Amino acid sequence: MDLLTLLLIAVGVSMDAFSVAICKGLSLRRTTIGHCSLVGLWFGGFQALMPTIGYFVGIHFSEAIESFDHWLAFALLALIGINMLREALGKEEPEEGCEGCNENPLAVGKMFPLAVATSIDALAVGVSFAVLSVDIWSAALCIGLTTFLFSFVGVRIGSIFGARHKSKAELVGGVILILIGLKILLEHTILA
Repeated sequence: MDLLTLLLIAVGVSMDAFSVAICKGLSLRRTTIGHCSLVGLWFGGFQALMPTIGYFVGIHFSEAIESFDHWLAFALLALIGINMLREALGKEEPEEGCEGCNENPLAVGKMFPLAVATSIDALAVGVSFAVLSVDIWSAALCIGLTTFLFSFVGVRIGSIFGARHKSKAELVGGVILILIGLKILLEHTILA
C-alpha cells in the first residue's frame, strides 16, 4: 500500500475522533497545550492500537468482528451523546458549590469509552490490513499520528467556540456524538 493511500485512510478514520475532540474542547473552560495533547494521545493511541489488534485478530477471526463492531460504537457514542444532551438541557446550577462542577472532562472514565468508540472502525481497518498484507507497524503509526494531530486541533477549535456558547455547544456536541454513532451503524447495516 502506498503512502498516499495510507494517509487518506488515516485521515478518514481520524474524522470521528476529530469531531469528538471538538466536543471535548466545548466542555473545557480553558484549554492548554496539555489538554490538547492529552486528548490527542487518547484518540491517537487508540487509533494506532485498534488496527494493530484488528490486524492480529483479523488473521483468524475477521467475520466475528464485523458482525458487532458497529453496534458497539453506536451504543457507546449514543450513551455519551444522550448524557451530554441531558446535561445541556438540564437546569443551570450556580458556579459555586454545584454538584459535578469539579468533574474533569478529561478523566479516564470519560476519555476511555470515547477513545474506544471512535476507534472501532480502525479495528475493522486493521482486519482489512491483514487481508491486504499491509505493514501494520507503519500503518498504525501513520493513523495514530494523524489522529493525534486532528484531535489536538479539534480540542482547540471546540474551546474557542465553547467559551462563548457553552450550553448550546454541549447540545450540539451531544447531537454530533449521536449522529456519529448513527452514521457508523447505518454504514454497516443499511448501506452495506
